[in-house]
Amino acid sequence: MQTVNKNSAIKSRHVKIFDTTLRDGQQCPGAGMTFEQNLEYFRLASLLRVDVLEAGFPSASALDFDIVHAICEEAKSAPYTPVVAALCQLREEQIEKTIESLRPLIPIKKALLHTYVPVDPQLMPASLGRKASDHQQIITDVSNFVGMAVKAGLAVEFSPEGYSRMYEHFDFVTELIRAAVEAGASVINCPDTIGGACAFEGQEYFVEKMNKHAAIIAKEYPDREITWSVHCHNDFGLAVTNSINGVFNGPARQIEGCINGIGERAGNASLEQCIMLIKQFGATAAEPFFTTVNTEYIQEVSDFVSTHMLPRQPHWPVSGENAARHSSGGHTNAILKNPLAYQPYDPKEIGKEISFMFGPLSGGNHAKNIIEGHGYVCAEEEKAELAQAIKQTYSERRKGITDDELIQGYFEYRKPIKVENIDYSKEKHQSSVSMSGTIFNETGDFSETHSGKDSALAAVKKMIEVRFGPYKILNHRAQSDTVGIDAHSISEIIIETQNEETGEKQQFIGKGRDQDIEIAAIKALIDAVNFAYIEQNFRVAGHKNKSGNRLLSIIN
Repeated sequence: MQTVNKNSAIKSRHVKIFDTTLRDGQQCPGAGMTFEQNLEYFRLASLLRVDVLEAGFPSASALDFDIVHAICEEAKSAPYTPVVAALCQLREEQIEKTIESLRPLIPIKKALLHTYVPVDPQLMPASLGRKASDHQQIITDVSNFVGMAVKAGLAVEFSPEGYSRMYEHFDFVTELIRAAVEAGASVINCPDTIGGACAFEGQEYFVEKMNKHAAIIAKEYPDREITWSVHCHNDFGLAVTNSINGVFNGPARQIEGCINGIGERAGNASLEQCIMLIKQFGATAAEPFFTTVNTEYIQEVSDFVSTHMLPRQPHWPVSGENAARHSSGGHTNAILKNPLAYQPYDPKEIGKEISFMFGPLSGGNHAKNIIEGHGYVCAEEEKAELAQAIKQTYSERRKGITDDELIQGYFEYRKPIKVENIDYSKEKHQSSVSMSGTIFNETGDFSETHSGKDSALAAVKKMIEVRFGPYKILNHRAQSDTVGIDAHSISEIIIETQNEETGEKQQFIGKGRDQDIEIAAIKALIDAVNFAYIEQNFRVAGHKNKSGNRLLSIIN
């Protein structure tokens, strides 16, 4: 959490975070959640310590009412709870319904009713019909209904909907805000409802008009503490910029938005981006801006929204999967020396770790870091060759490979037995096996025979033992991967080795697959020996195997 200076002069620079993920976020097609998931989100938002959580639109349906009411019931006894807000239109029956949904939090002054009326000349007739031209009646309704909620014990936020596109309605909007404040509203939200605002508008820019309205209200109501708020949509990709401008260049001390920037149409301002921008640049102001958010929970909350509401893009700023993941060789080398070399802030601040994706542009240092992190030897003089060998193994994987796949590539590079062809024959009590490839630094054609009732597997065991040393086959099992003429045999073999000096025994599993059951068994034995050899010769002493006993892929 960021340090908060309690000095009253600085306290006014506190930027509240108004989280509307449950309301505006769920108005986005495909983003709706179940009753229990709404409650789960409330708990996460409480851990994040947002200032206000807009829980829903209670008059929209019985379920929406139940969600808001249930959140309020749980919130009233929680160790920490944000103010819980609920949205309603400027209609008496909706005001009453919303008050009822928030009632559990009224005694502890944590309930906020959020109401609105359109002021955009294009939106008003479309939304209000014939009532749109009766400005005086609208002003009266704002006064009456805001007063009704205040009298019931709720805090009230009033939003002139379409504020950024008010055009000739500036004076009308002034009257509406004046009426809301006079009736007891403590928050005035100035939304860019259609996401079309831009600083290039000059004096028509909504932040400039906010400054004018804030000055008017401050002059007329010097004893009233009003929080000015911004609620920006992202139709031009400017929601975060406009929200931050509202704070740094305007009177806003509250930012409204959604985690991961979800919401209607192109979404709302991304709360996690706004929070981190304030944390990063708030200190540059003459009097620092700050939030009281527990930023270390950002990643967890973002992941929840991505899982249960709408998937998050990998390259999404701050919390996206790739936001702290690197694959460029030059970047990786620098980050391994200084974690912040290519990061604007430490990802640990949001509960995230820097990670690396090995890909076509990765270098030897990246490969060495992953290999050594998994407990295997990678000498300085071989790291470049190893990296190139791994890239060649996955030459078609231009989008990168996982760490486990890289280790499989490392095993492919290290394994002492690499065979291309296997053949065998049986005659009476004698089995013969021939192979071509490399076996412990010998390359060419190899053959071995074994007399007895054992299968060709015994001949291969004998061939390997001459070069590797003695070992036991403890278990061999095989099964078919399907039915029919095209079925393959899947063999699994467990071998045991013993250290001559210490007497320590180790077991290793190998797997093989082939249409021929004998060759599948031979492949499994070779796989087990390869694994045993690498573990015994390239495992860093005392470093536990991260992935258990099986890292190699099946030999095909």
